[in-house]
Amino acid sequence: MSDNLTIISHPVVGAILSKLRKAESTPKEFREETPVAHFTGTVIKPRVGLTPILRAGLGMTDAMLTLFPDAHVYYLGLFREKVTLRPVEYYSKLPSSPTVDMVYLLDPLVATGGTAVAAINMLTDWGLTVENIRLLSVLASQEGIDHVRGEFPQLQIYVAAIDTELTDKGYLTPGLGDAGDRLNNTLFH
Repeated sequence: MSDNLTIISHPVVGAILSKLRKAESTPKEFREETPVAHFTGTVIKPRVGLTPILRAGLGMTDAMLTLFPDAHVYYLGLFREKVTLRPVEYYSKLPSSPTVDMVYLLDPLVATGGTAVAAINMLTDWGLTVENIRLLSVLASQEGIDHVRGEFPQLQIYVAAIDTELTDKGYLTPGLGDAGDRLNNTLFH
């Protein structure tokens, strides 16, 4: 190449060029029909994983799959022991090494935060960095959020609302009840 010619070899430029070359590009994306010939392009897109915490996290999985239809789904089974309120692992469906770039951890209720912390530890032990994990929750307690943030200050957390009270049994007040039982119609009175 001559000194006054620079061919830009950058993933972002390659992704934009690939988008412009696609015949399916909208007029907004490109004002004339392409391609003239076949091409091989690049796309910048993280490989996304969804990790519902069984059972309650299953209720969030279908909605997330509408946003990320190609996402891998990995299941973690954790429950909170009723006396100590500590998480107990009973199931993990993680491959031997990460096959995704980012994971959305689906836990509808973050009460004490112990289960979320245990799940995040499982994901980081698997090989993900905390920066590549997002915790999605419907409802949380401030105590639970503080616990998770204390362990993982850089974690991104998304929650619809925060309840101010947590009972001595570790339940949110007013809360939603046991999300797994309500989702699966296994409430016993």
